[in-house]
Amino acid sequence: MFVDKEKSLLQKAQARLKELEKLNPLHEQTNIPQLLEDTGISRRDFMKWATAMTTALALPASFIPLTAKAAELADRLPIVWLHMAECTGCSESLLRSDGPSVDSLIFDYISLEYHETLMGASGWQAEQNFETAIEKHKGNYILMVEGGIPSGDTEHCLTIGPLGHSGAENCKKAAQNAKAIFAIGSCSSFGGIQAAAPNPTAAKPLYQIITQPVINVPGCPPSEKNIVGNVLHYLLLGTLPPTDAFKRPLWAYGHRIHDLCERRGRFDAGEFVQNFGDEGAEKGYCLYKVGCKGPYTFNNCSKLRFNSHTSWPIQAGHGCIGCSEPNFWDSMGPFEEPVSNHLFKTTFGGVGADAISDKIGITVLSAVAIGIAAHAALSTIFKDKENKH
Repeated sequence: MFVDKEKSLLQKAQARLKELEKLNPLHEQTNIPQLLEDTGISRRDFMKWATAMTTALALPASFIPLTAKAAELADRLPIVWLHMAECTGCSESLLRSDGPSVDSLIFDYISLEYHETLMGASGWQAEQNFETAIEKHKGNYILMVEGGIPSGDTEHCLTIGPLGHSGAENCKKAAQNAKAIFAIGSCSSFGGIQAAAPNPTAAKPLYQIITQPVINVPGCPPSEKNIVGNVLHYLLLGTLPPTDAFKRPLWAYGHRIHDLCERRGRFDAGEFVQNFGDEGAEKGYCLYKVGCKGPYTFNNCSKLRFNSHTSWPIQAGHGCIGCSEPNFWDSMGPFEEPVSNHLFKTTFGGVGADAISDKIGITVLSAVAIGIAAHAALSTIFKDKENKH
């Protein structure tokens, strides 16, 4: 049955790419294969990247050539990227690598249809570019929104362009004829720091502003592969990826940080950093007792890493702060202290981060939290006894 399912999915992707090939590229002067060659990225390196992306998307190895083909056809896919109330860190994560990566080159190339950080236009010209983009590609573009969105009586706190439109207005307008919609980063996905108490601008996540379906790609910032991967999934299959209870793609957010953490063995052995800079920190012990939120956070940071995939916070010696979870700024703090059990009564709106199937409730998550805390406490007692003897 698995073979039949893989064959069916493969045929669907092949048919999808043939349809994309019939479309005109957005840029007549060059194409993505030529762009990669001009920037010194060899075919070998490109195929290595395609292999990594296929693995990240949890697709069979037979999809590697199709993933590469989808990337080459990405210039058939117009993208409109809007900035709301945010720091532009998500765009920076994607575009400001130490050297041009395949991810950043492809996305830079296809996203130029409208991206307020990248384009040279401003004022009336920028406003016209936005209107032109959503009209020209009506019903065929992907909408990506970065940042939380002020709403209600304080909607005017985010006013954009010479016509004085609010961010919420622009989101609603762009969403009307979008083929697919992605909320990029924790601010757009869940409100982020803009929505932290007391939330003076009544900032909301994108899915609470518009009525169309939204795929959330949280993180502060998310990995560039989590951003590009969703584009590739849509290119390959023409559908949105399967999601968890918080509308996060399962291929990227299907596992806890804790499940795949390089220090998980230390946790299981009861070896914990008690204070930053102590002997345990030097030996790479588990960071749970100094605030790591890995057991409650769903993301693939340990697999993809940051800074050209060289490191990530836990490897660098600081615990996960849970930035891909809803309301993390309020619910996961203080960041350098263990999560208190009582926080789970309100942290996730009564369903818990474990509610991927919408069946696991707050009681189970609280039990997990209590179990983790108990394990951390008891292991320390046993370690102390062993040291004394």
